[in-house]
This record gives sequence, structure tokens and C-alpha cells, in this order.
Amino acid sequence: MNKKTDSLLFKFAVIFLIFTIVTLAISSINTYLNQTNSYKEQAEENIKNIAKCLRDMIEADGENFLQYQNYLLKNQDKIFIRNDFSSYQADKKDFEQLFAKQYPDKTFGVDVKFDDMPDNIKIAFTKYYQEYWLSTFEKFRNSFGIMYAYYVVPGQEQLHMVYVVDGLRETKMINDIEYLRLAIDVLEPVEEHEKMWEAFETGKSPNGYDVYDNEFGKTYAYYTPLNIGGQTVGVIGTEIEIETVNKEILRLTLDQMAGMGTIILICVLALLGYIHQNYILKLEHLQSNVREYSQKKDPEIVNSIEKEANGKDEIASLSMQIAAMILELENYMRSLIKVAKELSSAREQADLMHELAHKDSLTGVNNKNAYDSVIHQLDWKIDDGTAEFAIVMIDLNFLKRINDTYGHESGNTAIQNLCEMVKDFFPNSPIFRIGGDEFVVVAEGEDYAAVTDIVKKFNSKLDKIAANKKLEPWEKTSAALGLAIYDKSIDSSAANVFKRADKAMYARKKEMKAVRI
Repeated sequence: MNKKTDSLLFKFAVIFLIFTIVTLAISSINTYLNQTNSYKEQAEENIKNIAKCLRDMIEADGENFLQYQNYLLKNQDKIFIRNDFSSYQADKKDFEQLFAKQYPDKTFGVDVKFDDMPDNIKIAFTKYYQEYWLSTFEKFRNSFGIMYAYYVVPGQEQLHMVYVVDGLRETKMINDIEYLRLAIDVLEPVEEHEKMWEAFETGKSPNGYDVYDNEFGKTYAYYTPLNIGGQTVGVIGTEIEIETVNKEILRLTLDQMAGMGTIILICVLALLGYIHQNYILKLEHLQSNVREYSQKKDPEIVNSIEKEANGKDEIASLSMQIAAMILELENYMRSLIKVAKELSSAREQADLMHELAHKDSLTGVNNKNAYDSVIHQLDWKIDDGTAEFAIVMIDLNFLKRINDTYGHESGNTAIQNLCEMVKDFFPNSPIFRIGGDEFVVVAEGEDYAAVTDIVKKFNSKLDKIAANKKLEPWEKTSAALGLAIYDKSIDSSAANVFKRADKAMYARKKEMKAVRI
């Protein structure tokens, strides 16, 4: 009989080492596979979202972007942009100064269109606008870890694409100064860029990716068409490299497994020696008692643990603590269940109170408290220089007359009908009831881009309702709308925009009353 190989300590050490090695191997393989699959899925989803985000940003500029694109393609030799975009802010300021001098008190894109400007201002606008989009694409690439982001349009020759916004910087030297090459024309065969051409020809984002090799290695390329005015004008491409990342994941996984294995082996050997000398024999008894408790859940095992907890060493102290823990465990579990129920009830109550504090009970839209919070957020955006919004003030006409003549229930119906109309016309914007008959819409994003047309359609709808003789008086929704679009040159706060919208609403209300006289 070999006492060394038959001893509990030796068997424990062998089993522990085998278990550690197997666990490390399985864990490392599983980690590698999971990280590889997860990274690929995440990377593919990431480039999709980035392409769509860039598309939404460009489409928000609409006609301005299209005019810039057309002008750049025709006049690329007149535009000089440094390789590092260092002159972006200065070029933007130059355009603004030229425009202000040529058109004092006018707004670009509103009072003055791109085509109406002289060539020197067009060049200044195109230069800073090109730098802005180059910088934007580069920020997205760096922030989200993609390899390449670009925007292309079909060239004059068949199967050629022109890189309007290029993630790669090709340069040219002019008078010892390094400038970017703009609107680079490249042959892009369909067999190598099937999805790119599919995106442009169909006007829809294709399923799947173009997979090919370039200077980055094997890449996945996703394409999203850019549609302006119902027409596909170009394609946004985003690419990410996969194979190099997979190799890096494998290398890191193997390094992690080797490092952890070495550390664990050294620690196990040291701990086994120490535990054997000081704790293993006493722990066997304690382990046996704890195992019995874990199997039977019988608190009477405490008596056995306390009897064997002789001495004043750490094992004795641990035994007494375990005994006390077992006795307290039952009470603790009962208390825990009780506390969990109380916390759940309190959380539900808090959620309800929050909703009541920010929702209008009659219409279900946001109330004045919620509106005040949004106003603060808009002020922050104004301070950051990122604000882009409009405020629409909507006031229900003749509410008092309806309440006095037909009752408050009919008045409530009129309020609810108006609210539903507001929600239909502004589906992407927060709506607030800030008074008995007053609603406010904060238009951003898609609604902001089309807010003027939406207000016109809203008023047209009100006119049709007023002409409908089949409706009851309280069903003939009548309202006055006032629109104010944030203008950084005159608005120092969101409250200023609200005041202008409120003033416009009262002017409209006065006009509507004059019509009825």
C-alpha cells in the first residue's frame, strides 16, 4: 500500500489539478468561440447601425447635402483641403462671414438657397461641409472601432464609383503643402462589390455583406443607400475586419490560459502543503458536517459541529461561526422573502407615483412637469451647441363655450380629440398638455425636418373638420397653432423659442376669431 498515493491530500491534489486543467481548457475554448461569434455578430450589427446612423444624419440635411455633392463632383479642382482637417473651424467661419457679408440678416437654406449664391461662397460652403463630413465619418470610425466608412456615388464611366466622403486619405502635393484628393473615381466591378451596386440600384439596404480582401485584410462591407427627395443619390459603406481580430482573440485566450494555469498550479501546491499541516484533518470533520447539512437541511447538525469545535484556532472559530450561521439561516431566509415582497411593493408604488407626476390623467400625454424637464434638456443642448428643434404651441378654441353649453364631459371629449390629432401628426415627438386647453410639441429628428409641412397639413385638417356639418359642436375640433424654430442667432434658451411659438399661436387665434365674426 502506497500511503502517499492513497492519502486524501494526494488524491485531492490530483483531482484538483486535473479539474483545473480541464476547466481551463474548456473555459478557454468556450471563451474563444463565444467571443469570436459574439464579436462577429456585434461587429456586423455595429456596422449596420453606423451606416444607418450616417444615412439618417445626411438625409436630415436633405437638399443642402445633395447640392454640396453635385457641386463637389463638378468643381473638385477648385477645393483644397488639408490632410489633417486642421482648418475646419476656420473654413466654417470663413463661409459664415462671406455669407453674412453677401446676405445680411438672411439665413442659409431658408432665405437664400445654395444655387442662388455666387461661386466663391459656394466653394467656401463646399470646403467646410466636406471637412465636416470627413471629420464625422472619421469620428464614427474611431469611436466604434470600424476599419473603413465612406460615401460613394456612381461615376461617369460604367461600374465606376466616386468617393465623395472617403475614409482613406489619398493626398496630393501643391506648393509643398499636402492636400486631400477629392472625389476619387474607382472601378468597382459588380462581382467584387455586388451588395454595393444592389444597394444603389434597388434603393434598399441589401441582406448580407460584400466580403473581400484589401489592405485591412479580409473584411465585411455593409451598404446603405442614401435617399433624398425619393431618389437614391449614393451609397454609404462601412467595413470591419474580422480575421485579424479572431487571431488576436485566440492568442489572448491561449496566453490567458497559460498564465492562469501557472498561477493556479503554484498556488495549489503551496496551499496544499499549508492546509495539510494546519487544517486538513479538522476540516474533514467540519466538511462532513457541512455536507450533511447541505444534503438534509437539518439545523440539528449544529450540535455536532459545536462538539467538535474544540481549541482556539481558526478552524474552531470557523466551526462556531458556521454553527451560528446555520441557526440564523432559516430566520434570514424568511426575512429575506418578506423584505423582497416589501421592496417589490415599494418599487411598484414608486413607479406609479413617477408616472402620475409626469402624465396627464385625461389625455395620457406628458404633463407640465415633464415639459419643464424637457425644457432643461433643450437648454443643455443649446449650451453644447447641439440643439436642433422646433416648438409647436397648440390651443383648443371655444373650450369654455363647449363646457358651458354642452357640459364638461363634451369639453373633455374635445380636448381628447385634439390630443389624438396632435399625436397623429407628430408621431415621433414628445407631446405635453401644459394647460386646460394648451398643448406643446417639441419637434426633433424627423418631425423637426418636416415641421413646417406638418403644421400646414394640421391646419388643413382643421379646416376640413370645421366644414363637416355632420359633426357635433364638440366634435368639430378647432385649434390655433403657433410654430417657432430654434435659431441660435436669436434664441438663448428654449423658453425664448416657446415665447415665439406662443406669440404665433395667439396671432393665429386672433386671425381665426376674425374669420368667424
